[in-house]
Amino acid sequence: MLPAAEPIREIAGLTPRDLGPEILESTEPLLLRGLVGSWPMVAAARRSGAEADTYLRRFYRGATVAAMLGAPEIAGRFFYNEDLSGFNFAPVQVRLDKVLLELERYRGKEVQPAIYVGSTTIDTCLPGFHDENVVDLGGRDALGSIWIGNRTRIAAHYDLPDNLACVVAGRRRFTLFPPQQVGNLYIGPLDFTPAGQAISLVDFHAPDPERFPRFATAMAHAQAAELEAGDALFIPSMWWHHIEALEDFNVLVNYWWRQSPGYMDTPTNALMHALMTVRDLPLEQRKAWQELFRHYVFEADENTAAHIPPTARRILAPLDEDAVRNIRAQLLKRMNR
Repeated sequence: MLPAAEPIREIAGLTPRDLGPEILESTEPLLLRGLVGSWPMVAAARRSGAEADTYLRRFYRGATVAAMLGAPEIAGRFFYNEDLSGFNFAPVQVRLDKVLLELERYRGKEVQPAIYVGSTTIDTCLPGFHDENVVDLGGRDALGSIWIGNRTRIAAHYDLPDNLACVVAGRRRFTLFPPQQVGNLYIGPLDFTPAGQAISLVDFHAPDPERFPRFATAMAHAQAAELEAGDALFIPSMWWHHIEALEDFNVLVNYWWRQSPGYMDTPTNALMHALMTVRDLPLEQRKAWQELFRHYVFEADENTAAHIPPTARRILAPLDEDAVRNIRAQLLKRMNR
C-alpha cells in the first residue's frame, strides 16, 4: 500500500487583501481556507452550478477558448494514447458558451465525456470578472486564468511561475510533490506533452508498482488537500501538482507570476540546450561541465567574479534587460551557423 500524503499546511481567516510576502513568497505549499469565499462568483456557485454558469455568462463576449474533449472511457484522465505517440483526447477551439451548454447537458449523468477548458486568460474571455472578484497580489504582474470542466484529472506537472489557485465552483483535490521528487514521478517526454508541460506517467488512481516502483517514495513526500469553493492553494514554483476535479461542474481561477524580471528567459530553454550539448558527452567531460555550472550558476555569489574589475565583468556582472538582449542575440547567431 502506498504511503498517504501529508496534509498541506492550512491557514484560515485571510481575506483577498491579506496576502503578504510570507504567503506569496513561501517555498512550501499553503492551503488558504476560505480566502475567496467573499467573491460573488463563489456565492453563486455555493447556491448551485446553474447560478455559477449564469454568473460566468454575464461577462462572456463571444471569445473562443481552447478545450480538451475526451470519450467517457478515459474517465476524465487527459493523457497519452497507449504507445505515447498521441493523446487520448481531442483539442478544439470552441465558444465558451457551447462548452457551458455541454457541461449543463451532462450534469448529473452517470456517464459523461471529459470536458475541460484550461488556462484561459480571464481579461480576454470574461472582461469585467476581475472587477467583482478581486485579489490583492501586492503589485505583482500576475496572469489571471480560468479553468472549467467536469470530473477531470490532470497529471502531475510543474509550472515555472508561483501559482495562487482559487477554487470558485465545485471541489478539487490537489496532490503536491517537492521538486526533488522528479526522479520518482516517472516523467514522460519533455518535448511532446498533452498541454505544454511534461507530466508524470503514473495513473494516480491505479499506480503500477512494477512499472513505477519509486512512486511509493514520491508519495512518502507528497502533500495533499481537498478544496471547496472559496478555498485557495498557493503552489510554489516548480512543485509538481496533480489535480482532480470532483464534481460535474468545476471552476478554478488562478494567478501566475514569476519572482524574476520579465526579460529573463525560461530555464526550460537552458535544459533543452543542455540536453543537446552536454548530456551525451563522455562522463569526465560531463563532470567538468557540472563543475562549471556549479561555479557560475548554481553556487554563484558576489565572490564568483570579484577578481575581475567591475567594468570588465560583462556577462558575469548582474544582468539587465540590455545585457540579456545581447546574450540572446549572440546565442541565436551561434545556433544559426
